Amino acid sequence: MAIEVKPITDYFAVAPQLGPEHMAGVAEAGFKSVIINRPDQEGGVEQPRSADVIKAALDAGLQIEYQPVVSGSITTDDVAYFQELLSRLPRPILAYCRSGGRCSDLFAAANEQKKDT
Repeated sequence: MAIEVKPITDYFAVAPQLGPEHMAGVAEAGFKSVIINRPDQEGGVEQPRSADVIKAALDAGLQIEYQPVVSGSITTDDVAYFQELLSRLPRPILAYCRSGGRCSDLFAAANEQKKDT
């Protein structure tokens, strides 16, 4: 199954909603880590559960973090934790949410916050 990936830097990319069936392909594409930014049930019962994606990612040899962030309500704590994930997870990192936009916003805010410190 094809994975729609939008590279942001050489070590970070975003994607729209992924499921367990995508994790082997994420690993094959060379990613080392995944960040899930979409809360469970945000998209209803059709949305893959984070627990299922986490299991598949671990089975594929990926590191994975579940950081649910509410769309349109990114907090300073969300940004600080995302920045911490970017600094400690093996690269390259793929983050996903509904469309990839929330992950892109978190990345931009984390980089801006890093400049301010």
